[in-house]
Amino acid sequence: MIDEREVISEKAVLIGIISQQQNEIQSTEYLDELEFLTLTAGGVAVKRFVQKMEKPNPKTFLGIGKLEEVSSYIEANNIGTAIFDDELSPAQIRNIEKVLDCKILDRTNLILDIFAQRAQTSSAKTQVELAQCQYLLPRLTRLWTHLDKQKGGIGMRGPGETEIETDRRIIRDKIFLLKKKLQTIDKQMGVQRKNRGKMVRVALVGYTNVGKSTLMNVISKSDVFAENKLFATLDTTVRKVVIKNIPFLLTDTVGFIRKLPTQLVESFKSTLDEVREADLLLHVVDISHPNFEDHIASVNTILADIKCADKPTLMVFNKIDAYSHETIDEDDIVTEREKKHYTLQDWEKTWMNDYEVESIFISALNKDNLEDFKERAYEEIKKIHIKRFPYNDFLYYEYKEEE
Repeated sequence: MIDEREVISEKAVLIGIISQQQNEIQSTEYLDELEFLTLTAGGVAVKRFVQKMEKPNPKTFLGIGKLEEVSSYIEANNIGTAIFDDELSPAQIRNIEKVLDCKILDRTNLILDIFAQRAQTSSAKTQVELAQCQYLLPRLTRLWTHLDKQKGGIGMRGPGETEIETDRRIIRDKIFLLKKKLQTIDKQMGVQRKNRGKMVRVALVGYTNVGKSTLMNVISKSDVFAENKLFATLDTTVRKVVIKNIPFLLTDTVGFIRKLPTQLVESFKSTLDEVREADLLLHVVDISHPNFEDHIASVNTILADIKCADKPTLMVFNKIDAYSHETIDEDDIVTEREKKHYTLQDWEKTWMNDYEVESIFISALNKDNLEDFKERAYEEIKKIHIKRFPYNDFLYYEYKEEE
């Protein structure tokens, strides 16, 4: 399923809708993210098509008129790919293919393709391949046409097996084998986690492309791959880190995203075990992103799904060096002050006053406020360490020479 190939930029159109569940602002945000996903996958988005409708058309996702408009543009501009912002059903894909003469992808397929490009270890490759097979199984109908019907005539009657049934059986067998392989990998990773002893475990979690790997490199002085693209990190990385006199294990995990495919959540459960077994979560947030609060909500939803919402958490607002806010002129008495006008100091007052969640503002790239971050992380780790090793309290004393 995963083949190594050179990624060539191809032109694509992005297609989304404005519905009762998704207003115009949200639709624009999702398409911005879809464009970034397309860029990460090696494509170039040349145009967007958006239609207002109560809900997606169950047959063709868009209305027929809009779909024909997309078809005309694709023909006139030699576009090779149409990417839809939501997951398409097998029936929708079949009906859309009758109108659009190009490759049809949905958000799930695009994310799976990026994961396939990024997977490096045997574990990540197996997890991605399982997700691809689960996605492909109900969508096999139009992949084969040369043997998809029973033939009549002398000697051709009887049960037999059509090509589509053969393919489904092959895919099901593949899924079974991949699940068995993942069980073996899970056992190996479980043994590795047991061998780490009782050391405090800290996991970096957050939306994709918020700077988790950069922060990991700065704290642990390692060389984890970091890039300004979505899903740069797929493989879990664990490093031993010492702050002052307390050692602990720091884990870099895969980033989350809105509308994360269910196949990926299922197949990456072994990777998410690192988050489940962590004693402390460092929830990294890109504060320079205009929709960072939505990102926080998306990550919290996934953490709740994997039953990690109640773990001790430190909010780490990263990329303060890239943060900018809109200003209001002194003589402007019409414009109301909104969140887009907040300065960093305003956000600090807002989040620092939240007694439930500790927070810190840093720049991992420029190492701004890094010492404050280490101090805050040390205090949180020390609380866990004291409970785990109650008789080692002498470790926490700091001796200062008298002047």
